Amino acid sequence: MSAPIEAGAAAAPASVTVLAGPTAVGKGTVSASIRARYPQIWLSVSATTRLPRRGEVDGVHYHFVSEDEFTRLVETDQMLEWAVVHGRHRYGTPRAPVIRAVEEGHPVLLEIDLAGARQVRETLPEARFVFLAPPDWDTLVSRLLGRGTETAEERERRLATARVELAAESEFDVTIVNDRVERATDELAALLGVHDLT
Repeated sequence: MSAPIEAGAAAAPASVTVLAGPTAVGKGTVSASIRARYPQIWLSVSATTRLPRRGEVDGVHYHFVSEDEFTRLVETDQMLEWAVVHGRHRYGTPRAPVIRAVEEGHPVLLEIDLAGARQVRETLPEARFVFLAPPDWDTLVSRLLGRGTETAEERERRLATARVELAAESEFDVTIVNDRVERATDELAALLGVHDLT
């Protein structure tokens, strides 16, 4: 039942922008910067079955839900997209808030993984798809190891996933290199038609 979002988005081309990229590239950091510096951009909050990391707030960073609740959301068609990430936890974008934000005329940003971006391309092909890339592979590895939130096994799994994700860059409309968070944030906001007035 994707017709409502397609109908709402058709009146305002690229009113939805999808941000994806390899693991540890800094999607969450750039999104947090968007939230802090460009409040006029409506940022979707994903649902996930994983546990919160230190400092993460339910309803702000993610909607943290049980496996059963996530299954219910999927089975009742309340997810715009969803995927199992790194072979373990499920992540997804609740459909209703996105539809509402589009209908209200907000510039909408979805920060999701590669599999989710591919689903949204099927549902909402008129969206703009932005690939957030690291300056180079060594920087990506350094960021992942520096985060210190994963076990060695999880790091290896994420690095393997990142290699596959990097190869998908050509599927996207625009690439932004996350060399500096502030610059990447400004470039992304400009793509959404929003500029820093300070």
